[in-house]
Amino acid sequence: MTIHQELPRSAIFLDREMSQIAFNWRVLAQAEDKTIPLMERLRYLCIVGSNLDEFFEVRVASLLAQNTVDGELAQHPAFVAMMDRINKECHELAKRQYEVLNQEILPQLARKHIHLLRHTDRNEAQRAWVKAYFEREVKPLLTPIGLDPAHPFPQVVNKSLNFIVSLAGKDAFGRGTAIAIVKAPRVLPRVIKLPDELSDKGLSFCLLSSVIHAHIGDLFNGREVLAYSQFRVTRDSDLWVDEEEVKNLRQALQGELQTRQFGAAVRLEVAKNCPDDLAQFLLSQFSLNQDRLYPVDGPVNMVRLSELVDHVKQPNLRFPPFSAKINSKYTHADIFTLLGKQDILLHHPFQPFQTVIDFIRSASLDPTVVAIKQTIYRTGMNSDLMESLITAARHGKEVTVVVELMARFDEEANINWADRLQRAGAQVVYGVVGLKTHAKLALVIRREEGGTLRHYAHLGTGNYHPSTTKFYTDFGLLTAHPAIAAEVNEVFIHLTGLNKPKKLDYLWLAPFALQPQIIKAIRNEAKIARSGRPGRIIAKMNALLDESVIRALYAASADGVKIDLIVRGACALRPGVPGLSENIKVRSIIGRFLEHSRIYYFRNDLAHDVHLASADWMSRNLFRRIEVAFPVLDKSLKKRVITEGLDPYLKDNVNAWTLDSDGDYHRKKARTKQASICAQQSLMQRLGSLSDTDGE
Repeated sequence: MTIHQELPRSAIFLDREMSQIAFNWRVLAQAEDKTIPLMERLRYLCIVGSNLDEFFEVRVASLLAQNTVDGELAQHPAFVAMMDRINKECHELAKRQYEVLNQEILPQLARKHIHLLRHTDRNEAQRAWVKAYFEREVKPLLTPIGLDPAHPFPQVVNKSLNFIVSLAGKDAFGRGTAIAIVKAPRVLPRVIKLPDELSDKGLSFCLLSSVIHAHIGDLFNGREVLAYSQFRVTRDSDLWVDEEEVKNLRQALQGELQTRQFGAAVRLEVAKNCPDDLAQFLLSQFSLNQDRLYPVDGPVNMVRLSELVDHVKQPNLRFPPFSAKINSKYTHADIFTLLGKQDILLHHPFQPFQTVIDFIRSASLDPTVVAIKQTIYRTGMNSDLMESLITAARHGKEVTVVVELMARFDEEANINWADRLQRAGAQVVYGVVGLKTHAKLALVIRREEGGTLRHYAHLGTGNYHPSTTKFYTDFGLLTAHPAIAAEVNEVFIHLTGLNKPKKLDYLWLAPFALQPQIIKAIRNEAKIARSGRPGRIIAKMNALLDESVIRALYAASADGVKIDLIVRGACALRPGVPGLSENIKVRSIIGRFLEHSRIYYFRNDLAHDVHLASADWMSRNLFRRIEVAFPVLDKSLKKRVITEGLDPYLKDNVNAWTLDSDGDYHRKKARTKQASICAQQSLMQRLGSLSDTDGE
């Protein structure tokens, strides 16, 4: 029996939730970093806010739902202890988030003549302008609701801005209604720019919440406002439909989307000075306990401060401009002729995603192309790539699109694209019931000279999304390799026909072969190490949580395999434990771009096997999704993946954090007289248009 089979679970695996929260502490550290431009630091604060929102909407909501029986929350000691840890960490994280905003970011912005003005900060002229703005733009859209038996507590939309108001005196009908609710209009901007003539040679802004605060008494003529507070409730936002029972998944999902905004409450944010009686009243209305009350020293929705980031354009307050360098041979040559000679490896965002868009656009207009097939997980509301698929369908080509309707928070966009594609004549399917289609695949079939059909494929680690490809690091492979392209077609046949997939020699397909192939490759390195030869594994991913893979890595470590893991987010593996994982190192990279690529490297006696994948090493990816890992066969491209996607990140001492066996992360810093190495910076300089003198 190996040591990891003898030890208790808590000694073998790190806590998933604590690891996810630790990731947000690392993002917050970017906001604290004084070497990063000021508006980018504010952006990181907003990212922390967005991440926390999703953590509560999905993860905390799921934990609460799993432990609720007959409407009552279970009080199992292990569950209570876990929720206590989550609440403690999240409260500390939120507190520090607002400290950074109020004590560092906003004062430094003020010194740069960029002011976010509260009512007490505004002079008479500014107050007059805000008053006029309120009367003109805001007040006509407000509908205060005084609570009484005929006016019950209103439905409050997930993450919306609202106000609770305590009133004295009697209403127009002589009754003593004491509490009113005011909903802030969602159509109005949350950050409002004051005219330049009121800004004293700088820029002045105020928040919509501040505007309503200053004039909330104007909504209650004849009543005295005793107290008030902004508030915001976060709700369970995970959609659920019984895919086995519904006859039309799209229709069922459209109905479910309408109710998402009113799921079970999981967190309540109020202003720091909210009177306790009002906070307790809100907690009772949302059926929340005290632990899930978050009094904050600032706007209850930190994410909306991203509007301030968008307003401020000063170059010295932002990262230096960067644009991906376009390879002229990809733009001037016929893409299909080029792929007939060589594979193309693209490393985004350092190399442009436009090459992939052009690949699909060329196919849509090429008269020799007879069919296009593509998977869509996230693509956004506006997409040239999707427009090209619609064009291809209208031109009479056979267009098949596998649209994942259950892509979290992108469901509505995907439903809209599915509808447009179908109206254009494309064949749209929604993947496999019960399994999300997360693989990133595109296939073009051309009828070439002599009447033969040739397949051209794109396989990627990231989504076909025009925006995220500029901020996420991902790899994509364009290839005409006959066997790989044919296997991509087999995957599409499996997804559309629901047939049992054929045995694939090149692609590792989840939920069938991906996990067994990963385990097999890990065990092969262990076998090599036991024979006295070097065993080596390097893997890069977003999260590492699957127990079967972690146990295989522990066993390989015990056999002497040297293992380096680059895991951006949650990691349940404990590195560096004697007798368990002393040969495993884990690091996380948090930088200008979101690290998103999945790379699996196995030395395999100098064969240097490299696979790129859509899948993290999580149980959901390996067993409950359609995922594809694909090999990089060309030696020069394989070398590029290693030298661009792995080696720089293992040397990084600027954006790297190392994980210890207790689950704590430590920022990697260059030693005295050691050169600073930033992987993303070096890649921008090598592959993009950032000059050597530009800093990250």
